[in-house]
Amino acid sequence: MESEALAKKIMTILEEKKATDILALDISEISTLADYFILASAENVRQLDALEDAVEEDVRLEVNKEGESSSGWILMDYRDIVVHLFTKEQRAFYDLEKIWSDAKRMEM
Repeated sequence: MESEALAKKIMTILEEKKATDILALDISEISTLADYFILASAENVRQLDALEDAVEEDVRLEVNKEGESSSGWILMDYRDIVVHLFTKEQRAFYDLEKIWSDAKRMEM
């Protein structure tokens, strides 16, 4: 599946599970790390787990994961797409939108 199509699919999955502030950053022209970073926020740790499970179940591709819901940040690496799931507090603290401000934004 093409990167942009997969990014949109993941964003839809997150929206269906009631994630908030869903955003994809197209970093393909400014980094070799990936094509897209997808960021989404959860209201609590339980929702963070649900978001992770939903993406993993629906995407069904090999994924490398870092972090746990108890830390407030889960990273799911699908090679061309890196999904960052945050609690609102952790997202504000790390502020990846500011760090990657040169990236093009693709919002829901």
